[in-house]
Amino acid sequence: MPAPKNLLKARMKAGDVLAGCWLSLANPYTTEVAATAGFDWLLLDGEHSPNDIPTLLAQLQVMGDVPAVVRLPDGDPVKIKQVLDIGAQSILIPMVNSAEEAETLVRACRFPPAGTRGVGAFLARASRFGAIPDYVATADAETCLIVQIESRAALYNLDAILAVEGVDAAFIGPADLAADFGRSPSDPEMRSLVMKTLTRIDATGCCAGVFSIDPDYMREAKDAGARFLGVGADITLLADALRARAGEWA
Repeated sequence: MPAPKNLLKARMKAGDVLAGCWLSLANPYTTEVAATAGFDWLLLDGEHSPNDIPTLLAQLQVMGDVPAVVRLPDGDPVKIKQVLDIGAQSILIPMVNSAEEAETLVRACRFPPAGTRGVGAFLARASRFGAIPDYVATADAETCLIVQIESRAALYNLDAILAVEGVDAAFIGPADLAADFGRSPSDPEMRSLVMKTLTRIDATGCCAGVFSIDPDYMREAKDAGARFLGVGADITLLADALRARAGEWA
C-alpha cells in the first residue's frame, strides 16, 4: 500500500486554479468549521500564529478530505520532519532566497538516499502508524514543497530557485516583498512587480501563488498566472463580521 495521494499536488500539476484560506486561530474547532466551507485547500499557519506541533496535529485530524498546507516558521529540517510525520503532505516555507536553500528544503522533505528526512514514519500518523507498509518508498512523490518568494534576493535568484527539482510551487508574499523594497504592498509599482513575477513563475510551469484579502487584487493575480490563490484569512473574516455586527447596534 502506497502513501496517500496528495490531491493538492495532483491538481497543481493538472493546472487547476485552487482557492484557499489562511487559518491562524490555531484551534481545531474553527478549523473544522472552515473545512465545511468548500475551499480547495486550507493553510495552517505556523509562522505568524500561535501554532505548534500539537495544535497542528489537532487541526489536521479534523480537516477530513480538505487538502492541508502547513506553513512553518522557517526551513528547519527538524520541523519539516515533524509536520510530515504528523500527516501533512504539503508545506510552505517562508523566506526562500536562493537555489541552495531550496535544494536543502527538498532534501529535508525526502527520505534517504534522495534526502535527509529521518526514517521513523512507521511510528507516525503519516503512515497510519505502520499500516502503510510502502510509506517510506512512496511518500516522496506525494510531498508538495511550496517556497515563499518575498525578498529582493529571492527575485534576483528566482530562475535558479524555480529550476530546483522538487519545488512544486512558488508563493509570493506581497507584504514582506514590499517591506524589503521599503514600500507598501498597496504601492502600484509593487503590485505591478508582483503580477509580473507571477507571470514569470507561471511561464516556467511551476505553480504560482499569492495571498490577498482584496478580491480585485486576486482577480488580477489570477489573470497574471497565479493558480494557488490565498483569498481569505479566518481572523480577518471573523473580525470583520464581528465588527460589522457590533456596528449595527452601536
